[in-house]
Amino acid sequence: MPIKLPSDLPAYDVLAREGVMVMGERQAARQDIRPLRIGLLNLMPKKIQTENQFARLIGATPLQIELSLIRMSEHQTRNTAADHMETFYRPFSEVEASGDKFDGLIITGAPIEHLPFDEVTYWEELTRVFNWTQGHVHSTFGVCWGGMAMINHFHGVAKHMLDHKAFGCVRHHNQAAASPYLRGFSDDMVIPVSRWTELKREEIEAAGLPILIDSADTGPCLVEDPAHRALYIFNHFEYDSDTLKQEYDRDVAEGTPINVPANYYPDDDPSRPPSNRWRSHAHLLYGNWINEIYQTTPFDLTKIGQE
Repeated sequence: MPIKLPSDLPAYDVLAREGVMVMGERQAARQDIRPLRIGLLNLMPKKIQTENQFARLIGATPLQIELSLIRMSEHQTRNTAADHMETFYRPFSEVEASGDKFDGLIITGAPIEHLPFDEVTYWEELTRVFNWTQGHVHSTFGVCWGGMAMINHFHGVAKHMLDHKAFGCVRHHNQAAASPYLRGFSDDMVIPVSRWTELKREEIEAAGLPILIDSADTGPCLVEDPAHRALYIFNHFEYDSDTLKQEYDRDVAEGTPINVPANYYPDDDPSRPPSNRWRSHAHLLYGNWINEIYQTTPFDLTKIGQE
């Protein structure tokens, strides 16, 4: 089954060219089926790129997905056209007031790792989002900074600054092969990492949370929070093949000190095109997440959050 997107959203044409099944409002209305409602709270500056990345992953399952784009109410992006934001995004305050419920919600990262959480301009509203999920979202997926913010809010687990950026394609290990979220996963895998902060393994374990994917080099990657029906991932399965290259080229052009992303370019040579070694596991993880939602979410949307 396809993912339901507005036909004029840029991701519609991008995914259609890639062979991902997409459908517009008219086609979806003809199907006698309740699609899974998935929200994307997009905190990244490059909104369209992030939309494409997550729509590609959640749109590859056999289920019909209805994707809703959400933004923080007062925060204004400088990197995406205002008409795109006005056309396709709903402010969280509007979603909150509507009483809408979602089968799943993805909360993206944001390039604000250096700030303490309570100094982020939209932190108060974001904590409202976190609390709102408990009555209005069946399963939440916090990604990178979004995951760090959620685990801090619900469990007090702190983020710690690194003395250099964790940057590159890092070997990770499957710590919970029996988890339904890791169904089909290899014992180890490569995942893109791009962050200046980390979470400590012992602090996560002290909070009683299971670590599903871990790395000897960059620490915990995927954490489950059953009590809050949430997953937290601190690295970037959703990245395109050239996303790390874009970040590296940007920093070089701006004169920002940056190491060549590890294990990314062939022979660590930035003049050579990188290859994607994480795509299959990315689809597995998000496909497993969607499947778990489908298996457990109430058919009646109004009952979400009442269990």
